[in-house]
Amino acid sequence: MKICILPGDGIGPEITTQAVRVLKALAGDGLDFDTQEALVGGAAYRSHGHPLPASTLALARESDAILFGAVGDFSLDTLPRELRPEQAILGLRKELNLFANFRPALVYPELVQASSLKAEVVAGLDILIIRELTGDIYFGQPRGIRVLDNGEREGFDTMRYSESEIRRVAHVGFQAARKRQHRLCSVDKANVLDTMQLWREVVTEVGKEYSDVELSHLYVDNAAMQLLKNPKQFDVMVTGNMFGDILSDEASMLTGSIGMLPSASLNEHGFGLYEPIHGSAPDIAGKNIANPLATILSAAMMLRYSFNQAAAAERIEAAVRRVLAQGFRTGDIFEPGTRKVGTIEMGDAVLAAL
Repeated sequence: MKICILPGDGIGPEITTQAVRVLKALAGDGLDFDTQEALVGGAAYRSHGHPLPASTLALARESDAILFGAVGDFSLDTLPRELRPEQAILGLRKELNLFANFRPALVYPELVQASSLKAEVVAGLDILIIRELTGDIYFGQPRGIRVLDNGEREGFDTMRYSESEIRRVAHVGFQAARKRQHRLCSVDKANVLDTMQLWREVVTEVGKEYSDVELSHLYVDNAAMQLLKNPKQFDVMVTGNMFGDILSDEASMLTGSIGMLPSASLNEHGFGLYEPIHGSAPDIAGKNIANPLATILSAAMMLRYSFNQAAAAERIEAAVRRVLAQGFRTGDIFEPGTRKVGTIEMGDAVLAAL
């Protein structure tokens, strides 16, 4: 299993190191990992003059999966947009056709009190948000900033989806629902946006092929409200790129910490990029205080979705649950009565639990 490791910026190198340690610990179970590392994001720009160098993209293409840390460097925010660190992840999604983003929002029993919502609202929460990742307003053309005849500047972006783009991610949503509770909620803004009218029509058509899955529709503003009011009503949610970006981050905070949540971005062949959903957090980089569990859980998702190694994935997930049950906590999830540890020490604890 050839894995491309892209640590990136900020805390990225620290958290990916712990995830790679966990993967290598599974080698005794007959799993053979070939890990190769490359620069990406701000680190790549400083070395190669571009956030996604050709050599990095080539390694990604040659690999079976990508384990990604985080990108982002405030000192490079003044660069032209195409050279900013964040363009690396957008470029990988587009170049590798990673159109389906899986973002689970799971509340561990030990972390119920860490949520900003009441315990009875979030206890037992287990949602999967599937976000279309290569279309919508983030990639639609035309876009830009122009000067009008009156001298005023105007910014413009284009929301755009083809029927085939909607259809393929809808299939992913229905198939995921079949493996869970057979309920799929499609989120759109069909009452205002023509693009989202087409979205609803196509998802409804695809739904006729999945008679065993209950399909519902919500406007995005109502969906955002329902995630706070009654999040456990949802099983699988499928939505577009921009709405998914917002809703998945909202759902992540129901769990108590953005540092606990993994993600997978897949193409039609099962090739995936796996990353924690948090950012590069440059303010805590190098201090051994970042939470590596989201990255470790991303590695578990990689084993499950790209390598069909469900048993190995479950071992990692069980180890994380055991570590939490034993009271180990990094600063973002620490509470009185638990044991505060650093990045490396949390990695040690997961290895011991394995």
